[in-house]
Amino acid sequence: MTTLKGKKVCVQGEYLSVELEDGRIILTPLKWYAPLQKANLEELNAYEFICDKTGIEWASLDYHLSIESMLQFHIKSA
Repeated sequence: MTTLKGKKVCVQGEYLSVELEDGRIILTPLKWYAPLQKANLEELNAYEFICDKTGIEWASLDYHLSIESMLQFHIKSA
């Protein structure tokens, strides 16, 4: 399996969008991540990639998200 590395994160309405370095985009509902759903746009935009771009950190929210886990959660929820 290819390592999933993030390039850009943004919020599109009620969805969290993560663009990967290989051009794919992961789109998941914000409601899956309670701390992010409660955050304002400024807090959501204050992210940084961690762990060689395989994870996302929102330091002000004390929240971390593995990009791979976004796909695993999606599969379990389908």
